[in-house]
Amino acid sequence: MTSNDDGAILAASGIHKRFDALVVLDGVDFAMRADEAIGVVGPNGAGKTTFLSVLVGAHQPSSGRVRFRGDDVTRLPAAERCRLGLARTHQVPRAFGGMTVFENIFVAAANGGGFSRGEAYDRCIDAISLCSMMSVANRRAETLGLLDRKRLELARALATNPVVLLLDEIGGGLSDGEAGELVETIGELRRRRIAIVWIEHIVHILLQVAERLICMDAGKVIADGSPTAVMSDRAVIDAYFGEGAA
Repeated sequence: MTSNDDGAILAASGIHKRFDALVVLDGVDFAMRADEAIGVVGPNGAGKTTFLSVLVGAHQPSSGRVRFRGDDVTRLPAAERCRLGLARTHQVPRAFGGMTVFENIFVAAANGGGFSRGEAYDRCIDAISLCSMMSVANRRAETLGLLDRKRLELARALATNPVVLLLDEIGGGLSDGEAGELVETIGELRRRRIAIVWIEHIVHILLQVAERLICMDAGKVIADGSPTAVMSDRAVIDAYFGEGAA
């Protein structure tokens, strides 16, 4: 898809982000359709997580514009974007310690999603069921293993009722079998017509979901297209393995 954001559910144009003298994003353009699943790949330090943070409002861009569902949300804080339907997960799960799985997800639905108590309860039960967490719903979050912490991170985002869900290395640290379980859940999100942007280093699980890949390097998008085309692109190979790699 081109950088033209006409008809896009989520779009960014000319995104730059600097932290003091460090340029992290350097003119990123992006647009996605509703119900699209996009994978984002690239070497460490490419700017991928910072880009997601700009999209959801955790970071303000130094320049550029973000549009969501047709509206300019560039200056809206993350909490307001979440209530509009834009949610994310984090590389390191951020559950509240001292609270159960159920309580964590309920707080996300009520505060992040802005739902009434009854609606939040329904959203919570749906997210727990979808993420296969009924058996641990009354466990305190800090007692969970890594797979269940990842599931909880996903369930908390889902409880806000997202239109677009941004996943940041949700497969990181998991075995292939565990990551496969998450892929099954994410497949159900696709059937629910939730649009997905997924950063992942485990490319073979990403390719089970993503219909389109974007590769970033040094704060720029260097390739955007079908998974086959992107993974065979000379610039992508050079970014991962160095110039001149076979």
